[in-house]
Amino acid sequence: MDYSKQEFERLFKDSYPHMYRMAFSLVENDDDAKDAVYQVFAQIWQKKPRVAEDSIRGYLLAATRNQCLHMLRSRQLQRQMEEELQRDTAANESEEREELLQQLQQVIDNNLTEQDRRVLSLHYEDEMTYEETATVLGISASAVNKHITQSLAKIRQTFKIAK
Repeated sequence: MDYSKQEFERLFKDSYPHMYRMAFSLVENDDDAKDAVYQVFAQIWQKKPRVAEDSIRGYLLAATRNQCLHMLRSRQLQRQMEEELQRDTAANESEEREELLQQLQQVIDNNLTEQDRRVLSLHYEDEMTYEETATVLGISASAVNKHITQSLAKIRQTFKIAK
């Protein structure tokens, strides 16, 4: 094959539609199909392979198929890597969350009074309002507020010191 500019342009114009259709049928994406065909032509222009005139169409289609398969493998590998990264991130976040919850429980157990713990448990774990918590414990709603406010301040202070 002659690689003059005019011959190359003719080859591009004559072959592009067939190459694009095949590429699109493989990658199912307009931009990726165009990229695959352009990649093939760029490689041909750079490497200038010796191909007989009567074999050039088959060569171009085979090169396009190979380029599309390469793109699909790369896309699949990228998806696998992203999924693995997401799994690793989720596992790390879960471990970190569990560790923080354990530290929080330790702070609650070691730094709060029994009454403070009961108030926090009823309000946050049992999802009771201040009034409901006050009724269960036989104290006022303002006392519940005071216990919660002071408990949270102690917890925050302990975590600031610990970190």
